[in-house]
This record gives sequence, C-alpha cells and structure tokens, in this order.
Amino acid sequence: MAKNDEQEHELNWKSLFDQRTYSKENLDAWVDSVVQKIWRPVAGGILIAIPAVYVISTFIVGKRFKTAAHIPPEAFEKTMTIRGKVVSVGDSDNFRLYHTPGLGWGWFRHIPKTRKDLQNQTIAVRIAGVDAPESAHFGMPAQPFSAEAKQFLTKMVLNKKVQVQLLSRDQYSRVVAMAYVRRPPFFIKKNVSLEMVKAGLASIYVAKGAQYAGILDELKKYEARAKLLRKGIWSLKNYVSPGDHKSK
Repeated sequence: MAKNDEQEHELNWKSLFDQRTYSKENLDAWVDSVVQKIWRPVAGGILIAIPAVYVISTFIVGKRFKTAAHIPPEAFEKTMTIRGKVVSVGDSDNFRLYHTPGLGWGWFRHIPKTRKDLQNQTIAVRIAGVDAPESAHFGMPAQPFSAEAKQFLTKMVLNKKVQVQLLSRDQYSRVVAMAYVRRPPFFIKKNVSLEMVKAGLASIYVAKGAQYAGILDELKKYEARAKLLRKGIWSLKNYVSPGDHKSK
C-alpha cells in the first residue's frame, strides 16, 4: 500500500513537471510565481541594502585613520574635516588625536585609554597658522610662557571632542590642521589657533609654507590686540619668536 502511494506521488510530480515543461500557460504561470515570490523580494532587498550599507559605512561606522600616514592625499586636497578625541598634548602647539568617524563612540565603540593600546592609533596634529613658545628639549632651555601656553592648550583640548580641518602633512609626519572645539557655557565652536593668539600665548607663524585656512586677517587682528594689551608673550621686553629660538 505504501509502495503504491509512493509510485502515485512520483507520477503526480512527474506529470506536474511535464505540464510546466510543455504547457506554455503553466510555464508562464510558474515564471510569474518565481518572479513574485523570489526575484522581486531579492531585488527589493538589494535596492534597500545598497544605500543602507553606504549610510552605515559612511555615517555610522566610517573609515578610521589610525595615523597621519593613513590619511590619503585627496583628504588634504579637499581640506577634509575629521573628528576625534584628543588623548594627549605634546607641546604648546601640538596634540594627538584619536580619530572617531561615524557614530557610537563612547557607547558601543570603544576609545582606548592606555598608552599601549593607543600606540600607532593616533594622529599627530600641529596647529596651523601659529607658533607657540617652545618647551625645553634637545638641550635648549624653555621659552618664557611655554608652560602657560601648554597649560592653556591642554585645558582647551585634552579629552575633548575636536574637529580638525586637514591642510597638509609636515616633515615630521604630523598633520598641519586648523583645530576647533566647543567650549561651555554656550558651546560655541572656537578656533584653537585664534584662541591662543587672543590669549597672547602664540604668535602668527611666518615661516615658509605657513597655512592659515583663510583666517590670516583674523589672526593679525587678534595678535595686534594682544600686543596692545601686553598679554602673555607680548609682556616681555625682548620677545624672541619660537623660530628664532630654535635657530640659535
């Protein structure tokens, strides 16, 4: 009995196959069924998935630049702005940035904290357009107001979320950039270079290849005001620029 049922089922399957193979109406109906049940959902899924993948990869995940060497030339050509967290301040005019593209940082995306975990994972940034007093190094004594300048920069950017406008890469493999940070109480975006010049803790950088990202006139205005008010470095009787100090 079971054998007869099996044979009958096999014959029914074969007859159905024969009908779909040799009957044009059945074949058309079968094709329509495949399109409706399989191809259209797949095609719709692909059309949804492509923009979704783009949005996720661009705005949620993004491409992270580990170091200055990982930043492509076209990013500098377009003066791209990247965002990140400042994890250390090296001197009075440079810091290290952990690039944080996309969303979710501090929630489900982790920012390393230890020096070991941060090794080869940060971008060295040289603040553009200004020159701040030099700290003691390479046998050279520290310049007056170097400690104050570093303290000012540290308070302004360390452990803060900073926007960095990429301008170039210098001979020390640092990114030369304009840096911006939002400060309380109103969290208005501030240009770090301008703020240091305002405070009398940096002068305009005038060496070959200096870049100002269109704010040279503002830098000149605030430097002149700081000089008039004898703020910071301008309170010195014999001010020596960092460039002249290093050339001694």
